[in-house]
Amino acid sequence: MSGAPSRLRNVLGHLLPLGRGGSSSQPNHIHQLTPTFFLERAAAIEPDAEAIYHVTTNGKVLRRSYMEFADRARGLAYYLQKRGHKRVGLLAPNTPSFLESIYGIAAAGAVIVPVNYRLKAEDINYIFEFAEVDSIIVDAEFVDLIASFRKQYPLVPVIVDLDTDATEGAMCGPFDEAVLEGLNHDRDTGRKGWAGLQSQTAPADGGEDEMIAIPFTSGTTSKPKGVVYTHRGAYLATLANVIESGLNLPNGRCRYLWTLPMFHAIGWTFPWAVCAVRGTHVCLRKIDYPLIWRLLKEEGITHFNAAPTVNTLLCSSPEAEVLPQPVRVTVAASPPTAHLFEQMTNLNLHPVHVYGLTETYGPITRGYVLPEWNSLPPHERFAKMARQGHGFITSLPVRVIKPDQPEGVLIDVAKDGKEMGEIVFLGNICAKGYYKDEEATRKLFAGGALHSGDLAVWHPDGSLQIQDRAKDIIISGGENISSVALESMLVEHPDVLEAGVVAVPDSHWGERPKAYLTIKEGKELKGQEVIEWAKHQSSISKFMVPREVEIVKELPKTSTGKIKKNVLREWAKKGCQ
Repeated sequence: MSGAPSRLRNVLGHLLPLGRGGSSSQPNHIHQLTPTFFLERAAAIEPDAEAIYHVTTNGKVLRRSYMEFADRARGLAYYLQKRGHKRVGLLAPNTPSFLESIYGIAAAGAVIVPVNYRLKAEDINYIFEFAEVDSIIVDAEFVDLIASFRKQYPLVPVIVDLDTDATEGAMCGPFDEAVLEGLNHDRDTGRKGWAGLQSQTAPADGGEDEMIAIPFTSGTTSKPKGVVYTHRGAYLATLANVIESGLNLPNGRCRYLWTLPMFHAIGWTFPWAVCAVRGTHVCLRKIDYPLIWRLLKEEGITHFNAAPTVNTLLCSSPEAEVLPQPVRVTVAASPPTAHLFEQMTNLNLHPVHVYGLTETYGPITRGYVLPEWNSLPPHERFAKMARQGHGFITSLPVRVIKPDQPEGVLIDVAKDGKEMGEIVFLGNICAKGYYKDEEATRKLFAGGALHSGDLAVWHPDGSLQIQDRAKDIIISGGENISSVALESMLVEHPDVLEAGVVAVPDSHWGERPKAYLTIKEGKELKGQEVIEWAKHQSSISKFMVPREVEIVKELPKTSTGKIKKNVLREWAKKGCQ
C-alpha cells in the first residue's frame, strides 16, 4: 500500500500541466506526440532540400526549400498566436499556403478546420459556424463562397491568399502579409523561433489527445459531421502512411504529386507524411490530366494518391504512356477493380491499395501484395490486389462482424470469403469522435469498435473485401447483389470506361440492378448491347445482369471521386439523367 507522499504525487501528476518538454510528472522516456514537428525536423536536417514545387495563378513556377517552407509556417503561427486565433477555417485548393497553414495553425496551438470548396456556400457557412471558427484563410478564387458568412460574422477576420510567386509588394496579398507580420512579431519578442510555438509536443492543456483538426464528412444525405482528429492519432496515422505507401525511398527523396484534395481528411495525413521523409510536395490546384502526365514524365514524380475514378480517367487519357520510372499510387475512396489495377500496372503506375474513412484519418487498411501471387494468372493476381486487405501497422487488426446483432454486440463472421458483415476498426488511428455530437459518437463506437457502415467478406487469409455500403446492396429474388462487384464486371467490357449501379424496383424480383455507364472516347455503345454482352460473354451471373443500362456522358461524383449513388437513385426514380 502506497504512503501519503506517494499518493499526493500521483494526484499532482494528474493536475499539473505539461510544458513544451513535459512537466516533472511526465516520464523522461515519453514526449507528447504531434505531427507538426515533422516540418521543423525536416528544415533542421535538410534546409536547402526542395520542399514545394508549384505553378502559381500568375503562371510562375514556384520552388521553395524546407527552410523557406518552415519559416513561412512559423510566421503564420506567430501571426495567429499574436492575434489569439484558436479555430482557423481553411478554404483552398492544393496550394503552398494550404501546406503552410496546416503547420502554422497547429504550431500556434490552434485547430485546423479544412473545408471542401466544392460544397454549396450554405454548407460551407454551416461548417464554419458549427466549428466556431474565429478566423478564415481562403484562396482568392473562393472568397465569394463565404460572402454570406462574412456578412453574418463581420468580426471574424478573413486572410486571403492570392497564390502568386510574390512574397512582398502589391501581388503578395494578405496571406503573405500575415506571414511577414508573424515573423516580425517573433523578431520583436525575443526571436524564440520554433521554441516559442507548439511544434515538438502537443498542446499543454490537453496533451497529445487534444484536437489538431476537425475535417468534415461529405454530408451527401445529411449535414456534414465534424470528425475530431488528435495530435496523437494524426502522428501515428502519418507514420503508418510513410511505411504503407513506401514514401521513404532507399535512393533519393520522394516527389509526391498532390492530386488528392488536401481538405479531404487532411490529405489522408500526407502533408505530414511527405515532410516526415523530407520529400517534395508537387502542388496541383485542380485535376488536369494532360498536366498530370507532363508532371509524371518531367518532374520525376514517385508517388501520388487518387481515387479509382481519377486513375481510370488518367489511364484513358490520350497522353497516357508507359512511364520510364515506377510510380507508386495509393488508391482509395471507393473499391477499385482488378481491370483498373492491370491497366495501371501496364503503365508503370503501381497500385498501393488502401481503404479507410474520414473517421480513420483516411487509410487504415492495405491490400498487401504477396510474392506467391506472382505465379497466378494476371486477372486472378489483380483481383487479389483489389481486396481491402489488413489493418495498418499502427492500428489493430480489422474485423468483420455480423450485422444482425443488437447494438454493441460484436460477433465476427466466418473467415470463409462468403459470409457478409460490417467492417469495424479498433486502435490508435480511429478518430476521437464527432465534434459536438455525443449521440453520433456513441453510435459510431457502439460496442467499443468504430463502425464503418461498409459490408465485406473476410477471407481465410484474414484479408477483407468490400461488397458494398449497407444501403447499396441490391436484394433481387432473395439474392444479394453487390453493386461494387457488378460495377467491377461491367468495366471489363472493352468500350466501357466507368460504371455506377443502383437498385430499381421490380414487380417480380423485388429489386433489380440498373447500370449507368460512361464509354471510352471514340467508342459508340448502346445499353442493350451491354445487356447482351453481360448475358452471353461476361462472367456476370444471370441474376446479376442489369435490367436496364443507360449510357451517360458523366457520372456524378464527390470531391474525392466516389460515385454519388444517391444521385443515381434519383435519376432512376425520375427515369432520366
